[in-house]
Amino acid sequence: MMLTNRDKAIIKDLARFRVMDRDSIAELHFSNLKRPHLAANNVLLRLLRDGQIQRSTKYTPYLYFGPEVQIKKSSQKIGHFLAILNTYKEIRQHGKIESFLVEPKYGKKGGVEPDVYMYFRQTPFFIEVQNSLYSQKQMEEKLERYIDLFHSGYMAAPFPHVLILSEQRYALDSDYPFKVFQAGTFSHFINSMKVEQKKVQVVIKEAKIKIG
Repeated sequence: MMLTNRDKAIIKDLARFRVMDRDSIAELHFSNLKRPHLAANNVLLRLLRDGQIQRSTKYTPYLYFGPEVQIKKSSQKIGHFLAILNTYKEIRQHGKIESFLVEPKYGKKGGVEPDVYMYFRQTPFFIEVQNSLYSQKQMEEKLERYIDLFHSGYMAAPFPHVLILSEQRYALDSDYPFKVFQAGTFSHFINSMKVEQKKVQVVIKEAKIKIG
């Protein structure tokens, strides 16, 4: 059977995110329909029968995988990939995402492998989605790899901001050659940027009043 454009988009997303739950697929690809979950079930069942996708029924709602994705259905990384997917859905609520790459690799072997490289609002980001807790030392070592990448010249300017999404707050050195942000969620990050922008506007306004 010939694949529809929506079929291809679903398979492409499954390859990108590695794993997706049924509700997320319905949200991203069937939200324009009256009964998105029912429509998603029908399409996913057809794709499964045709061998275009894989499925795990050990979870509720069911989880789906791309045809070439090599990941154990009981892998602990499933939760991590679903956290990245949820971050993607959250970011979409704040504007258009120009680029969103999951676990790309940069530089030499054993170098930087962010959870996400994203281009959003004309700004590049490396995002660390900390689903599990890292120690202070582990996070510092991770950021050291970003510093090595920065000095290697491998990345074209401007170097991406590093955004750490975690409930845990790390005591990080502020003297990095790139910007490092920490927030519990992407929405928290966006809201904190709005607050900072308002503070800057107030300072500028007050300065103008004094000068005037």
